[in-house]
Amino acid sequence: MRRSHLQVKLLEWLRSGLAILTVVICLVGVWYLAVMPMNIHTALTDAERAGAVIQPETAAARRDLGGVGLLLNNFDHAGATFNQDRPRLPSPHQVVEELWDTTVGKRITSKRSLVYHGWITLSATLLGFGIGTVAGILLAIGIVHNRAMDMSVMPWAIASQTIPILAIAPMIIVVLNSIGMQGLVPKAMISAYLSFFPVVVGMVAGLRSPEVSQLDLMHTYSASRNQVFLRLRLPASMPFLFTSLKVGIAASLIGAIVGELPTGAVEGLGARLLAGSYYGQTIQIWSALFGAAILAASMVAIIGWIQKLTLSRMGMLR
Repeated sequence: MRRSHLQVKLLEWLRSGLAILTVVICLVGVWYLAVMPMNIHTALTDAERAGAVIQPETAAARRDLGGVGLLLNNFDHAGATFNQDRPRLPSPHQVVEELWDTTVGKRITSKRSLVYHGWITLSATLLGFGIGTVAGILLAIGIVHNRAMDMSVMPWAIASQTIPILAIAPMIIVVLNSIGMQGLVPKAMISAYLSFFPVVVGMVAGLRSPEVSQLDLMHTYSASRNQVFLRLRLPASMPFLFTSLKVGIAASLIGAIVGELPTGAVEGLGARLLAGSYYGQTIQIWSALFGAAILAASMVAIIGWIQKLTLSRMGMLR
């Protein structure tokens, strides 16, 4: 019996979902296994204070033995490694509980809400992404249509990405603060710095993707440079552009978080990371990291949805 198109799609989604679920289960299992040797030192210290006998008995011998050796010698204390207040490596369920508490359990206007801090970082991310995208597209158009820009600007654009963002971020913040720009704008500029390069590279490749025969056909029709650009080069560049935007939005989020670190910010996901580092709250650090990952994945998914809608309307998707 021949399957319908809907049945085929459902089977594909089920297979994809099963594959993703299998990978997630394996990763969580490895994570739980890693928690035990990472946190066994603290667990054994607490057990020793409570009167338990630990092997080996001296602290110096325990340091030399390492986490895996301590775990094998004191496996009956392994359960205590999963629910510590300040673990070296938090358990998956501790991170999930923290995420739930700081998103659903807190008001979004609360300074302890991860949604509140996520919105602060998202604002800088979107502004920087917008600036970087516009600058990248304009620069790519200039590189494709002007050989002098191709020979001069493109090498500088490539060289700019060799500078570590952690080195240049404080410089950008200091310079902008000196001219009265504070708060959102410095973080957005760092985001734009990271996001414009993928857009430039992808857009240049897309604008140059039409074949010679297609360009010759446009010339046969006596098409002007603007007509070649609007009717051939620009439509052909759309798949390349959206792929670059997915990379750029993720890089923009990283730039916004990095921009919060040198300023000692008290708001944003970077501020959550700093606060967790200062006070040894590893669970808070990991929840902020997962919050940033979820935020990045959501933005990439939105761009992917826009890409599918746009390319289907252009007749470039089957």
